[in-house]
Amino acid sequence: MENAVAILKCLADQSRIAILNILARGDSYVELIASKLELTPATVCYHLKKLEAAGLVRCSRTQFYMIYSLNRELFDAPLSALLFTGDETVDREAAYRQKVLDSFLVNGRLLSLPAQQKKREIVLEKLAERFDPDRTYTEREMNAVILEYYDDFCTVRREMVGLGLMERDHGIYRRVRKE
Repeated sequence: MENAVAILKCLADQSRIAILNILARGDSYVELIASKLELTPATVCYHLKKLEAAGLVRCSRTQFYMIYSLNRELFDAPLSALLFTGDETVDREAAYRQKVLDSFLVNGRLLSLPAQQKKREIVLEKLAERFDPDRTYTEREMNAVILEYYDDFCTVRREMVGLGLMERDHGIYRRVRKE
């Protein structure tokens, strides 16, 4: 995430974008870039150091010049690979879900239904796991299972149907499969 922020901050400069446009056409050195952009070599050097620190350009020495080139692997990757790191987000989401469950479920019983919708969904999804998706349940069977966790089985049953966790058809309930 820090790398993505550094790259995006680095790209938020007109001169750096212009330098990257030049390097996209081919490798170059400070003086040539400076003459094309009508900037001083010191200014170009400053910007190239920023681009190099962010990993956007690479530098190599050939005889008397430092040659700069685009980090093509970074530019060939989709923007989503830079912004969405996947595992980090999944870990945070799992930790949040567990924290919510620990707050509202004590010794296997639901203390209260959360007022906040997102927390309520997490708790009800956990309760819905008790129902087999390959089986149908009568209202009485639903109530008995819910009663193991929470006394207000009517509200929980109604909420699970409302959230699409359960389907109801003529008093017969079925758990909705997640895709």
